Amino acid sequence: MRRVADFFLAKHLANRFREVVSGSKDGEPDWVKKIAEGDDEGLFGPESAVWLVHGNVATIIGGIRALLLQAAHPAPLNGVAEHSRYETDPLGRLAGTTRWLTLTTFASRAVIDQEANRVNQMHSKVRGSFIGKDGEIKNYSAQDQRYLLWVHCAFTDSFLKTYQAIGPWVKSEESDFLPRDLADSYIKEWSESALGLGLKSAPKSLIELEDQLRDFRENDLALNPKSEEVIRFILNPPFSLVGKAFYKVLANAAIYTLDERDRQLLQLKKSRRVNLIISRFALSLLSAVLGHKSPSEKIARARIDRIRRSNLMD
Repeated sequence: MRRVADFFLAKHLANRFREVVSGSKDGEPDWVKKIAEGDDEGLFGPESAVWLVHGNVATIIGGIRALLLQAAHPAPLNGVAEHSRYETDPLGRLAGTTRWLTLTTFASRAVIDQEANRVNQMHSKVRGSFIGKDGEIKNYSAQDQRYLLWVHCAFTDSFLKTYQAIGPWVKSEESDFLPRDLADSYIKEWSESALGLGLKSAPKSLIELEDQLRDFRENDLALNPKSEEVIRFILNPPFSLVGKAFYKVLANAAIYTLDERDRQLLQLKKSRRVNLIISRFALSLLSAVLGHKSPSEKIARARIDRIRRSNLMD
């Protein structure tokens, strides 16, 4: 009976997880159908480092880490606080981010272009001011190169670092990448995702990414009056008691993977390694219940198989 109860609890968490990140309990909101469209493999493909990293359930921890890291920059932090629905519809905002990430990873180039246009239209409305690290009031736009670069670096670093910490223990695909090769390949491949959003200077190697993050730490990163509020909300979203307990473990794992300098700047308590171990177990269970390949990846593989079969027949 205990095993049956554990299974149904895991099933409940899995369904809730799908709903939180995609807006749909079955993990297939209407926009997922777009992945079947088109006659090309997209920006990446099944053999890419991007598919390996983003196809892993550890991306949920990467997403939490990315949101925390973005909060270290006052411009994007003000953008979230002033223009997003994070207070009234936090799950809607997360589902919107998931949509862009998923389509850019798995869809055809035409669909990716459509999605980039949607995001660019949203970004065109995000403007305001913030207090910089030097204490001066500055203007920001979500389409500024510096703003785009920070958000891209925060996502890239977060998904890579959480995959390296957790992904291999819950992996859905065997990899021939060596650790350093994976980092450089992933960073270079994922830099292409930024072109559609107007960013032309995304880092293309681990060294470039680390240099860029160092530059941001020295010149941009600082807390402002809204930081504590946004960070508190990221760490305590309005979930059920069971959902909050599960989320807290994942959030603590995300904090554990942060660079010590970023953690101290965000004034977050040092997380214990046990949170990483528990998260590995929890995500392994979640992956087993959900299936090691997401509905999005399955649809993308079916499209690519169709294309490759067609090419062989020509």
